[in-house]
Amino acid sequence: MLPKRSYLLNAAYAWVADNDMTPYLLVDAEQKNVVIPTEFVKDGQIVLNIGMSAVRHLIMDKDAISFEARFSGKPMQVYVPIQAALALYAKENGDGFVFPDEVFESEPPPTPPEPKKGFQLKVVK
Repeated sequence: MLPKRSYLLNAAYAWVADNDMTPYLLVDAEQKNVVIPTEFVKDGQIVLNIGMSAVRHLIMDKDAISFEARFSGKPMQVYVPIQAALALYAKENGDGFVFPDEVFESEPPPTPPEPKKGFQLKVVK
């Protein structure tokens, strides 16, 4: 069966956003293939604001969470494999979900997507 975590993550995100609160994602920073700003890691974990006002190009699918964000003014492409997502909760009141332990298939992880470079125009005749 497919892991439940990606489905729970999407539901939790929608629930927090529908209540006009800020979704925070708790990430296990020590998992393989995590691409995060390491200077903000504390005790092997990091909390990321994934609200629509804080990120661009947010993608949450069955494999990972990815988005573009700025940290200390520097743009960065963030990539969190679904196994590394530990919880999603509202900043304002701490209410949310801690995801259950699951067994994930040991297939090779997908590569992080390349950042988008804006619009590209071409001549059509």
